Amino acid sequence: MTDSVAELARRRNAIPSEPEPVADLPQRILRSGWTWLLLGGIILYAAAATWLLTDIASSLKIDADTTGLNVSAMRQSAWLALPTVVFWTVVFLLADRYRPQRFVIWFLTLGWGGAIAVIFSYYINTWAADHLAIGGNGNPASSARVAIFVAPFVEEAAKASVIFLIAIFARYRLTSKVSTMVLAGLSAAGFAFTENILYYARVIIFASTSIEAGDAEAALNQIVWLRGFWTAFGHPLFTMMTGIGIAVALRTHSKVVRILAPLIGYLAASFLHMFYNSQATFAQGTMQLIMYFGVAVPMVLSAVVYVVRQILLEGRRIRSRLVDYTQLGWLPETDPLVMAKLRLRLWALMVAITRGLKPFLATVRLQRALTELAYLRDGEVRGLYDRAAIARERQLVELARELRPTAISDPRGMKLDLPRWRRAKPVSFGLPNYPGPAGIGGNWPAPVTTPQVGSGHSAVDPNWGPPRG
Repeated sequence: MTDSVAELARRRNAIPSEPEPVADLPQRILRSGWTWLLLGGIILYAAAATWLLTDIASSLKIDADTTGLNVSAMRQSAWLALPTVVFWTVVFLLADRYRPQRFVIWFLTLGWGGAIAVIFSYYINTWAADHLAIGGNGNPASSARVAIFVAPFVEEAAKASVIFLIAIFARYRLTSKVSTMVLAGLSAAGFAFTENILYYARVIIFASTSIEAGDAEAALNQIVWLRGFWTAFGHPLFTMMTGIGIAVALRTHSKVVRILAPLIGYLAASFLHMFYNSQATFAQGTMQLIMYFGVAVPMVLSAVVYVVRQILLEGRRIRSRLVDYTQLGWLPETDPLVMAKLRLRLWALMVAITRGLKPFLATVRLQRALTELAYLRDGEVRGLYDRAAIARERQLVELARELRPTAISDPRGMKLDLPRWRRAKPVSFGLPNYPGPAGIGGNWPAPVTTPQVGSGHSAVDPNWGPPRG
């Protein structure tokens, strides 16, 4: 197979090429396409956020006599909305442990949901509200009709569009349902963050300028607890449905499933969003509590159980695929067991970091190479890759063989190489140098070190006493 044919086959299977060896770190950073993608994303999201804060936010009006949102209210709202997005970001990043995505992909997904998806949703929802001839000032939040029948479909499409883009241009990175659910959750967390800022800021302005609102601090605390805690699961839960559909489409060979799975996932997310908005609008009092604890909470618990089960299945899949290489003699028999258990992988990293930076980096690269090898084999079994994957397999096996002498491949029975802090021993100055403290020629006699032997009787005669008579 010639180089041109092999390169065409590699691109057709979306398999990454081996990077050119460049010793200089700055050159590797400048030559990487991910660097320029990150820079472009930062510029795009910064421009979108500026547009949102200056144009869209200033145009929102609570009533005809009240001005729109201001920077001070948004700054306060951002601090109030920050804990929620930090919590969900940490949760989703911890779930993506077997084959973590690049930081660039995480950032692009979170920023897309917080900037681009919000802008698209706002303008489309406003346009739909105007054409539905609702009452009010055209704000989507003032219309139950738009919130139920339009906003769910628009918002779920806007949030999930970034996952479709990643699936088109970097589908090799999406290897499981966990990967797509994590990206969907990050996009939804970013969307909810910006949406919460707008909601909180509106309450701050309204409560501080209208006497009808009553206690301004109590009104703000109420909506913060409602959107930032009690119902914070909403957007991530909905968009995860689309992520599952995309994962099913990417890991199947059937063309029918590739078309229907993302569509079904998107519709499931939209209908769940629609049901949530309808109950939030019409359910009151006891019925609202029944829907929350009887429907919403069980759905969240089911989603958590499903994600944990998928993580366990990923470990089993990695183990079964690496066994194929151990039977061929390409890998040691310990690799499938170590790579399939997260606690062993974590322990290997902890042991490696105590032995220096070089072993730690080698261990990280070894785990990534073996995990990619397992998913590559899984794609071959599923019929996703053709013979072009064989060259990538050889590269990964050779890379693992080069890293193994330096990396910690099997941490079982190993201990952390931590520095031991012991109490300092007393300093011994040795035996004294006689004669005398005055040095040579001193006139003080040296002490007698030979123990004195007793005479066997008292030094004083017991019969002695004063004269008698």
